[in-house]
Amino acid sequence: MFSKNTKSKDLDRDQRELFEHAQDRIKQKKRLTQHFVIFLAGSILLIVINVVLGYGKDVKLFGADWFVWAILLWTFFFLVHALNVVITNKFMGKDWEQKQMDKLVEKQKKKIEEMRQKVAVDMPVPEKKSNLQNQRPTDPNLPLNS
Repeated sequence: MFSKNTKSKDLDRDQRELFEHAQDRIKQKKRLTQHFVIFLAGSILLIVINVVLGYGKDVKLFGADWFVWAILLWTFFFLVHALNVVITNKFMGKDWEQKQMDKLVEKQKKKIEEMRQKVAVDMPVPEKKSNLQNQRPTDPNLPLNS
């Protein structure tokens, strides 16, 4: 990691990036698991509040109890979270981000080069005349301050 070999530095940087990516994936999966546990506990709590305690027993949406709709909505959000962690990040992970970044950088470089060429054609920089061209030839036999 602290060697002077550049290949080793590149390798260490790649290993560090892989390690950081792995840590991010682990955090995402951990949060998904936490979301699932909270979802289960919350669903049970909503059922207990409605059925056992009788809170909102008379409230029905489209013929079903309110807690059923709350759990269905929460299920939808959980599935979106799961799809994001499992599918989207696989296809649009670090590699995809790096490819997109490389494409955009290359596109910008091309635009900058085109602009430079256009400026060079439209407004060329005048060449400076060197001091040697402006001086008259001197006789080597004459003194310098004449």
